[in-house]
Amino acid sequence: MTYPMEQDPNLLPYTPPPTYDYVPALPLAELQQAMQRVRAEVQQVIVGQERMMDLLMIALLSDGHVLIEGAPGLAKTLTAKLLAKCVHTGFSRIQFTPDLMPSDVIGTSVFDPRTATFEFRPGPLFSNIVLVDEINRAPAKTQSALFEVMEERQITVDGHTHPMSYPFMIIATQNPIEQEGTYRLPEAQLDRFFFKITLGYPDLEQEVAILARFQQGSEHLSTAAIKPVLTIAELERARFLVRSVRCEEKLVRYIATIVDLTRRDPALMLGASPRASLAILMGAKSAAAIEGRDFVTPEDIQFVMPHVLRHRVILTPEREMEGLTTDDVVKRMIERTEVPR
Repeated sequence: MTYPMEQDPNLLPYTPPPTYDYVPALPLAELQQAMQRVRAEVQQVIVGQERMMDLLMIALLSDGHVLIEGAPGLAKTLTAKLLAKCVHTGFSRIQFTPDLMPSDVIGTSVFDPRTATFEFRPGPLFSNIVLVDEINRAPAKTQSALFEVMEERQITVDGHTHPMSYPFMIIATQNPIEQEGTYRLPEAQLDRFFFKITLGYPDLEQEVAILARFQQGSEHLSTAAIKPVLTIAELERARFLVRSVRCEEKLVRYIATIVDLTRRDPALMLGASPRASLAILMGAKSAAAIEGRDFVTPEDIQFVMPHVLRHRVILTPEREMEGLTTDDVVKRMIERTEVPR
């Protein structure tokens, strides 16, 4: 998981930890092979975007939702669809628009004259992997329809609670450039996203590869060839293994120290919540497991931390006017905090 810095200069480079001559106590070979199969399937269609794919797999193993932000044409929607096709689960897509109502998302109760009762008709949210395209185009009342399901994996309608099937993951996209006709996501909803992934443009060589693949014919760009390569049982076993990955007490304190700094930094008017600490811990465990290790390293924590924190902290208006970004603040905190070894 090493990426060219010119794609995202605000992020710390991911430095792979040294190779240890040891046999992990956890049986991680199956997990690694499963993630490699998913990556190979997606790369049949997608050129580049390795960072996004790695983060999506980490979120999938960590049972977290993902918000992807990037300019149009960067394969945000396509990558989410491909990930869903790689897993033996249901998939649905919801295009958020200004006139979309909450009932269009979660479903509604319909009167059945034969039984003189109301019957609940589930909406497109009742699936396993749900792609919410352009989430910031729907008004607040529709966005709020996702609050309960993102946190509790259930939906309450007319006093009846409907649990979601396993697994359940929301992948939302938004365009940071076009702001007309959009509605800013509230902080409470942003905090429910495990990661916020920001995408940059491909480099020159990747752009050439995209054009070359296009010239080879439409069959090289079609999603029809993508086959499910990860079963629900395999995913459940992988998640169990991830929870068993060790994180030493000094690394737990390292996570807590940086999150605590976000609450006291003068450049921020809102710091990260304890949910952010838990997300960093789970994300680091998943990153370690994908690398075949049954223990977390500081590099795992530093890799996932910017994507966990960037949408959970808010800059003061003065720092925002100066051109500072949340990534700048998080990077500074990581650089200034002593790394436990």
